[in-house]
Amino acid sequence: MTARVVVLALAAVLACRGTAHAVDPAIQALARDVVGVGQGVYVVAEDGTILASEAADRAVHPASVTKIATSLALLQRLGPDHRFTTRLLATGPIEAGVLRGDLVVDAGNDPFLVDEGAALILRRLHALGVRSVTGGLVVRGSLVFDWQRDPTGAAFARALGGHLGTVWPTDAPPLRDAKLTFGRAAKAGTGEGGDLLLTYRSPPLLAILKALNGYSNNVFHFASDTIGGSPAVEKATAAAVPADYANEIIIANGAGAGTVNRLSPRVAVATIDALRRELARLGRDLTAVLPVSGIDPGTLRERLLDPPAGRGIVVGKTGTYGSEGACGLAGALRTTRHGIVTFAVLNRGVAVPEARQRQNVFVGKLAAALGAEPWAYGAPAAPAFGQARIE
Repeated sequence: MTARVVVLALAAVLACRGTAHAVDPAIQALARDVVGVGQGVYVVAEDGTILASEAADRAVHPASVTKIATSLALLQRLGPDHRFTTRLLATGPIEAGVLRGDLVVDAGNDPFLVDEGAALILRRLHALGVRSVTGGLVVRGSLVFDWQRDPTGAAFARALGGHLGTVWPTDAPPLRDAKLTFGRAAKAGTGEGGDLLLTYRSPPLLAILKALNGYSNNVFHFASDTIGGSPAVEKATAAAVPADYANEIIIANGAGAGTVNRLSPRVAVATIDALRRELARLGRDLTAVLPVSGIDPGTLRERLLDPPAGRGIVVGKTGTYGSEGACGLAGALRTTRHGIVTFAVLNRGVAVPEARQRQNVFVGKLAAALGAEPWAYGAPAAPAFGQARIE
């Protein structure tokens, strides 16, 4: 084997490992001219070829791009079909519509328990004959309701008391008139005991991730507690990317909030690729958990609609934390030239409107240059809430 062949073979291996430094000159120039010299950009083809690399190893605040890492960690640890479970129990008998005791919530840290879930629970309680509770609502475990921690159950009790917003699809009679009354205020509790009344099971994790990523809901941070919190997310991210990227990862908040989180563009790309591999193992692709531009409701609904991009061209995740000077867009394109191309643009120190404009222009021109095609995808016909179960 000649020396030239050895060198070329080694370069190919390094490229597949994501450590090669060769770039496509035209795309590299596009990154610098549009996004800016010193602004973080990393673009990698499906075979590992690096197409653009600008400040790719510099860790910056990723804002909600962090949610890609948390999605990966949750999916790896819990599996796509995992349902968070909330049980309701009674500490006394039900007589003539009155529960003579406490209504106990055995909470399972469900990040997707909102008014729609409360409506289903309320309907089932009425079917069981419960109209009032002589005691109160007692919470055991970790209760998250309407995207916030609810340790005493005060917000959940208010919802069961009939203070529900417009819900889907359970706002039809007789639910509109249904409500519970309690004899005392809700509180946190401990211990065991009580007769099981019902079990509420959330939509499957895959549907939850899709919905939460679309609107970039910060309840992701609470969801990460199910698997050990942000340390577990950071550990899973480090395990999913090349070892020499480890110093470019700090995850102190699973949603990307706060001032501490740091990811480099190349870590963001490697994490997306790891998520793509995990989904492929399940027979799915990135559209199963990340929003598609111009189609899914949320932060990508109005992005990348104009030529040369177009509706459905990007599956990915936005991130914005203006007070930290952070604005990012990371995702993937389906291209005719390089297969699935993964990219991350992590701006820092650029005003958010300007950063978004640069990202849109860059990704649009990138898509055109690589022959990107819209993802084969249609938005879900109904909200994820409809996949919850009650037993």
